[in-house]
Amino acid sequence: MRLLCFQAKRFRWKSFSKTLLDVPDQDVEEEIHETVVVFLHAEASDEASERRSSVQRQTLKHVKWLANKRGLKNIVLHSFAHLGGQAASPGFTENFMNEIAQRLGETGYSVRQTPFGYFCEWDLSVYGDSLAKVWKEIN
Repeated sequence: MRLLCFQAKRFRWKSFSKTLLDVPDQDVEEEIHETVVVFLHAEASDEASERRSSVQRQTLKHVKWLANKRGLKNIVLHSFAHLGGQAASPGFTENFMNEIAQRLGETGYSVRQTPFGYFCEWDLSVYGDSLAKVWKEIN
């Protein structure tokens, strides 16, 4: 699992084009303020049953830690299969992201997801300090 996370003043996204043929048609444009934006790259090795719960736990811990550093309660999850390594299957990635969203929601966070299986247009305004831009590789 590879995560590129931002503490953002503002994040706007708009669906642009499908990357997966079997996803529903979506024309989405949303904007959120004061949020952690998580670009998530699930790797093929994350699909192993003995790794899944550990990867999920560490992902949740990292996202909550980063949100709590600035008192943010909004989280945006975006599948971003361009952070290197061998990508997990789309089905695994979508299910994993839904599980992460559910777990974060159960602990008081407001969670949104960009359209899965789409390239998106973004506008991202990030805080200036070093903690506002964090890379995390979960082994």
